Amino acid sequence: MRPSLANLTAAVVAAASVAVLAACGSGSSHHAAHHTTVAASNPLLAPAGPRQPVNVYAADGPSNLSPVVRGDPALVYVPNSMSNTVTVISQQTLQIVATFPTGQLPQHVTPSWDLKTLYVDNDLGNTLTPVDPRTGQPGRPIPVADPYNLYFTPDGRYAIVVAERLQRLDFRDPHTMRLIHSLSVPVCAGVDHMDFSADGRYAFASCEFAGRMIKIDLGAIRLTRTLVLGHGQTAPQDVKLSPDGRTLYSADQLRAGVWEMNPDTFRVIGFLHTGDGAHGLYPSRDAKTMYVSNRLAGTVSVVSFATKRVIATWRIPGPASPDMGGVSADGSTLWLSGRYNAEVYAIDTRTGKLRARINVGQGPHGLCVWPQPGRYSLGHTGIMR
Repeated sequence: MRPSLANLTAAVVAAASVAVLAACGSGSSHHAAHHTTVAASNPLLAPAGPRQPVNVYAADGPSNLSPVVRGDPALVYVPNSMSNTVTVISQQTLQIVATFPTGQLPQHVTPSWDLKTLYVDNDLGNTLTPVDPRTGQPGRPIPVADPYNLYFTPDGRYAIVVAERLQRLDFRDPHTMRLIHSLSVPVCAGVDHMDFSADGRYAFASCEFAGRMIKIDLGAIRLTRTLVLGHGQTAPQDVKLSPDGRTLYSADQLRAGVWEMNPDTFRVIGFLHTGDGAHGLYPSRDAKTMYVSNRLAGTVSVVSFATKRVIATWRIPGPASPDMGGVSADGSTLWLSGRYNAEVYAIDTRTGKLRARINVGQGPHGLCVWPQPGRYSLGHTGIMR
């Protein structure tokens, strides 16, 4: 029998003792001129700097935890889409410590921009379930239309609810979730995953069912460019910026690999084959490699940012469907949901070997590894900068 939330306290205290040992670091922020006022007034952001930083993930190094999250227990939150629950796993013991109910079809667990709240994105439930990362306790659901995914603008000004079914991006207050502006994107059927330019001026979103990408001007909140991938016979998924900010990647589960794009010109510059069902993209803690989860192949490809080549392929034993997840704070473990196998994988990033295979609910999807290094969250399952 799985322990209930009432049994979470002991696990929280034990895990927190590990998190407290982590040191906090800092890094410079790189925002456009129209965001500098907001950045300067916020203690989590440094003053504006060069438009092209050397490493957009500089603040995400091993155990470089913000003071905001230092006391948070090291847990993994797994949204089980078909079970309408979240399973909570201890990163230390690799055991389930709690399970709690959510709204209908929870898709992802998303850290807030200020790192103080985790949100369960209940897609068909039309709610966000807030979770206190200090206790692991869920709060009262917040009404939000069609939250397939959730992001935050780099300046912290807006939360962006990705309303995939409604084909729109809803810009909301990042604290109350009050709707401020709704951007309709009918050209982007299946809008689902996003990332942001190095200077914070633009957002990029994948259009799974339209075979294309879109570029959004965040200052004007308008769609500026559309890029068709592979004549539209594609299914782009997760989106991630390279450390130097000069290459934009999108995993394509239909083409079994990763598209490479120039974020400035918004043109395709290459394609890298990884494996069937390429889906999730996760930078390593040293920002030298990117882990690509190949959901249908049951593998993880390790891609060098410097050479843009696959340097290793890790196969998960037996039937496996690695999907969404994240990297532990110290960088030693890659956590991924097993979408079609009702399980979660903990993979040793030094060897590629499976550390643990943990049974969870049905349809596990965008799990969140918490806490994570970084100054602020851009959303999804933890895009940190």
